[in-house]
Order: sequence, then C-alpha cells, then structure tokens
Amino acid sequence: MKSTVYLPSLAFALIIGAATAADRTVKIGVLTDMSGVAVDDMGPGSVLAAQLAAEDVGGSVAGMKIDVVFADHLQKPDVGATIVRRWFDQEDVDAVADVPNSSVALAINQIARDNNKVLLPSSSQSLELTGAQCSPNTVRWTIDTWATSHSLPSALMKGDAGNNWFFVHIDNAYGRDLTRNATEAVTTMGGKVVGTVAHSAGLTDFSSFVVQAGSSGANVVGLANYSADLTNFLKQANEFGLMQGGRRIAAFVLDINNVRAVGLKLTRGLYTANPFYWDRDVDTRAFAARFVQRHPMHIYVNEFTAGVYASVLHYLKAVAALGEKSDGRAVVVKMKATPTDDKLFGKGRIREDGSVIHPIYLYQVKSPEESKGEWDYFKLVTALPGEEAFGPMNPACPLVPR
Repeated sequence: MKSTVYLPSLAFALIIGAATAADRTVKIGVLTDMSGVAVDDMGPGSVLAAQLAAEDVGGSVAGMKIDVVFADHLQKPDVGATIVRRWFDQEDVDAVADVPNSSVALAINQIARDNNKVLLPSSSQSLELTGAQCSPNTVRWTIDTWATSHSLPSALMKGDAGNNWFFVHIDNAYGRDLTRNATEAVTTMGGKVVGTVAHSAGLTDFSSFVVQAGSSGANVVGLANYSADLTNFLKQANEFGLMQGGRRIAAFVLDINNVRAVGLKLTRGLYTANPFYWDRDVDTRAFAARFVQRHPMHIYVNEFTAGVYASVLHYLKAVAALGEKSDGRAVVVKMKATPTDDKLFGKGRIREDGSVIHPIYLYQVKSPEESKGEWDYFKLVTALPGEEAFGPMNPACPLVPR
C-alpha cells in the first residue's frame, strides 16, 4: 500500500526535478554531417566550434550551464527533421546550429518555429531561409547564395573574360538556388550560360560532367557544390585537362579543406568568395591555432565552423542579456537588436529577415611558391562591405518592413 501511496508523489518529484534541471541548462544541438561529404568541413569541427563558444562565455549564462550535443543528419531532410523533433520534444534542446545542407535546414525551419526554439544555420545558404520561408526564430550566419553567386561573376567578368559559363551543381536546394542566382548575375553582366548539369551528393565519378563542361565551349566552369563533391570534381577536372586553353574554374564554395585535398599545383589561381579566412588578422590566427590543436583530425577552422562559433556566441550573449532562454523568438529579437561583434567576422548586424550582414572577401588560391606552409592557401583580392555583398531583402519574407 505504501508504494501505491507514494509512487505518484515520487513520479511527480522526478518530473519536477527533470524540469528544474532543464531550466538550469542551455542546450545547443549541433546538427551536422559526421559521416558524409561535409565531415571534414563541418562535422567534428562544428561541434568543437560550439564548445569553444560556450567556453568563451565562461561555460554558463544567466546561472544556466551550457550543454552542447550533436547528431548526424546523414544529408537527409527526413532524418534531420526526426532528430530535431526528438531534441525539442524529449531532450530540451534550445537551439540548433550548423546544418550543412539547405534542404535539411528548410525541413527543420518550421519545426523550430512551431516549437519556439532557435535555428542558427551557418552552412545552409538557400535564399528561401530569408525569403518566403523566413522565420522569427531563425538567424543565418556566414553567407547566402546571392552573395556567393554575385561576387565571383563580378570579379571574373571584367573585360572580355568569363563571358560563357557552364554550371555544375549539387542537386539540392543550395545548388539549385545558387545556380539560378549565378545565372541571373552572369546574364545581367552581359555573359551567357551555355549549359547546366546537376549531380547527386556523395558522387565519386565526375568524369561525364567534366567531359560535358569541357565540350560546352564555356571559358568559365562554375561549381555550385562543396566539400568532398567539390574536391572530387577538381581532381578529375585536372585529370581531364579541363583548365587548359585558358578555361577557368570558379568554385563558389572553395575552402581550405578542398585546397589541401587537391593541392596547390592543381588549384592555383582559382577564385572564391568567402566571409572568413583564418590568416586574415591576428585574432583569426590566434583562434585558428587554438582550434586546430583541439580538432580530432587537426583541421583548421574554415568559414562554416567559424560561423558555428560566431552564431552560438551571439546566441549565448542574447540569452545572458535576457536572463532566460525559454522564449526563442524573444532571444532572436535580442540577437537582432544587438550588433554582432566577434573576433572572427568583426562587426556587423542582423537584418529583419535573419541575415547576418558582414564583409565578404574575394580570395585567389596561391601558387605553391607563394604559400608559406600547410593551410596557407589564399591571398586577398578585394573586400566587399556587408551592405554591398548581400543582396536586398526579399519582400516575400513577412518580416521585411513594408
């Protein structure tokens, strides 16, 4: 009898205890790629970046300790959505960061909104996130497909160069979005797109795509893919001599991991638009040295892992300023009201549509002779102020002032 009398009280006490523990913790879920094409670019590096942000605010905010968890979305929107629902419903996750796949980010965007949680994608570039599907619970760091797609054509189409383009893109929301915007940029600047081809994620044999690009008559091949897919394409492009005859490759998401994998001899001279490079100044170099020492594979910080750090840091500052984390929309309002300012991206702001506005830099890959050592790959061509680099707000976003 005693057990039946006290069991409900015990259950109630356990429920209250669990709720109290959750209230005393700010939990950040890093939804990333731990096994696929983006594992080197993001993966463990994104988890580390979130942990470093937590450390840099002292491990707690407003009397709440910070807990970082992670999961692998396998590059599948349904898998990502299932993970996030479990995080929100059962594991008291307050914010989701990283998300290296725009299709996954779009799949979980509404889930975060419905649960009044915060979404901080730093490697999902689709304009839909700040357009028709913009949300008062979402803030996107690093770069979007408008900034990426307009920076490179602008740089490569000076004079007579870069008039005919052929696009190879990954067949997901990011690839389609970037290619559509880049096509618009090229044609607006007087160029012509002579062909476009899409490929699935995780492809290893790009030979047919290389041949199509080579026979297209284009003098610039635009690559709207990333991570291992980009690396594999570049390797086979060199095997087939795609860059011979004055043809150039514009890699829209070329980072230091790709250059390291392919080598400077084969990537020298390539252009990329990037919001972050580890060797930009003394602060970025100091962070890179700290990051690489703790990365399990000793990989340097890139723009995406830097974006995880900056987004989580700003989120935690907003929670600290509010003194609570339960209302995701209120946290995002505070994030938008507070100018962004960190050692990796510098000073900026968050627009009404959720875009973080900061400078974008045009880099060119160094030659082997110019490089001073491992990871020393880029040289600065020019810097674009944030207000110039990011496009106008999409009126389809209901958060945009009318």
